[in-house]
Amino acid sequence: MSNLFPVIYLARHGETEWSLTGQHTGLTDLPLTKRGEDNARALGERLAGLKFAVVLTSPLQRAMRTCELAGFGPVAEVDRNLLEWDYGQYEGLTSAQIHAERPDWQLFRDGCPGGESPEQVAARADSVLGRVRPLEADVLVFSSGHFLRVFAARWLALGAAAGKYLLLSTASVSALSYENNLSGPVIQLWNDTRHVKLSSHRASDAKTQSKEDSSWAQRQ
Repeated sequence: MSNLFPVIYLARHGETEWSLTGQHTGLTDLPLTKRGEDNARALGERLAGLKFAVVLTSPLQRAMRTCELAGFGPVAEVDRNLLEWDYGQYEGLTSAQIHAERPDWQLFRDGCPGGESPEQVAARADSVLGRVRPLEADVLVFSSGHFLRVFAARWLALGAAAGKYLLLSTASVSALSYENNLSGPVIQLWNDTRHVKLSSHRASDAKTQSKEDSSWAQRQ
């Protein structure tokens, strides 16, 4: 992904138990699943060879572990502004459970009672942008899905509500850059998970080969 302009790469953390079940995971500090760790390594393969002026990570272990397994742990700096959205009373709940009580609820419009408003999350995103934009160099950021969606919206000078339209998968990589000049921010790449799919295929092939080898050995 070569570019004439600086690129801000966004890496969402790998899979956790709550990302599997769809539970809102804000400040609850969950570890990665085994598959989440494998996908974090695959993310590292996807980013191999790229050079970054700065690597930033959320302090939550799911982001830090993803950063570590991707090979950037030794150079990463922790930035608390990269924490996931604080869901307050909605922490650990699924969207279906929340909608049972508030049918018209929208995270990116309404925020969370006892947690953060969209404006508060946008302010944290702006703080990070204020840190990395002046570098005019490639940067890598490890964080969580909803925060990164707001971050991308703010990159485009849109309100936090625009994050509603920017779906992100676990262990995905996205890229923010510019078109024509530094006053034209764009999304260059979004929600790329090719590396995860390739990793899954390799694991499946290895499992099939192991079964074939075992079957062959039993026939001898």
